[in-house]
Amino acid sequence: MDTATPIADARSAPQSEDLVAVLTAAVDAARAAIVEFSGETVGEYLGVSYEDTTAATHHFLADVPGYGGWQWAVVVAAYPGSDHATISEVVLVPGPTALLAPQWVPWDQRIKPGDLGPGDLLAPPAGDPRLVPGYVLSGDPAVDDVATEVGFGRRQVLSEWGRADAAQRWHDGDHGPESAMARATRRVCRDCGYLLPLAGTLGTMFGVCANEFAADGHVVDFTYGCGAHSETPAPAGAGSPLYDPYDDGVLDVAENPPPAGPAEEPVAEIAEAVAVSEVIEDADVAATADVPETSAGDDSPADSGDEPPASADLGIWSAATDTKGE
Repeated sequence: MDTATPIADARSAPQSEDLVAVLTAAVDAARAAIVEFSGETVGEYLGVSYEDTTAATHHFLADVPGYGGWQWAVVVAAYPGSDHATISEVVLVPGPTALLAPQWVPWDQRIKPGDLGPGDLLAPPAGDPRLVPGYVLSGDPAVDDVATEVGFGRRQVLSEWGRADAAQRWHDGDHGPESAMARATRRVCRDCGYLLPLAGTLGTMFGVCANEFAADGHVVDFTYGCGAHSETPAPAGAGSPLYDPYDDGVLDVAENPPPAGPAEEPVAEIAEAVAVSEVIEDADVAATADVPETSAGDDSPADSGDEPPASADLGIWSAATDTKGE
């Protein structure tokens, strides 16, 4: 933002010291004029400059929303011998740091390459030096000879100046020798099999690339080049030149070992197993007490007339009997 640096301009300072004092002392009058004109939008006082021998301009910072860096300029005037100055003009002017709109450009000069879209119409400018009437020889034998042989020509053709302008633009463009792509290779389009040279005088410097993986369909300079040149050698060896092939068929597949630690059994199953074991033990004790003793050599089972205890279950009795007979 502007600072309160005094503005000194003695290009047309008044000759009378009294008149200088009158003009310089009109700061309060200038501030009051701004307040009357625009309200409380006046900021810090910056200084005074002289317009001529009877006029001076007082500068103030402008405290106006959207006008950062702008200044109030109040022109005061006084005639020789007067004891006060009068207000001539109050105006808002841009300061050194003011945000300004860009310089106005005529509409016909605003169009840039690539702006033309589908359906747009763009007429050539009046007196375009790139074009000459068709009845005037263009200077290109390939164009003039064909037009003469066929017996008619176009109403306008490219002039010699137009061809030179196009050639310079193509040479300096993205497909010229100074582009990043061209500087990254030693091969040039002049000896590439994908180059289609232009006809006429432009064919001595330019052609159209026909490689779909390069600058396909673009006009290229003969000294332009890229990595997709027709003479680019294939890489030596097979497969990747940096890494050996990897065969995953030689891998052994093994299952992961079971987790360490005892397996946890459900609490309900453990309680049921304990209950069954206790019942079997009780039945075994009861069966042993009721079965008569036999001799050591007598292997015959007890009399079939014996009946199990009333309190013993048939299934439990059978289990106890089988256990006893073993």
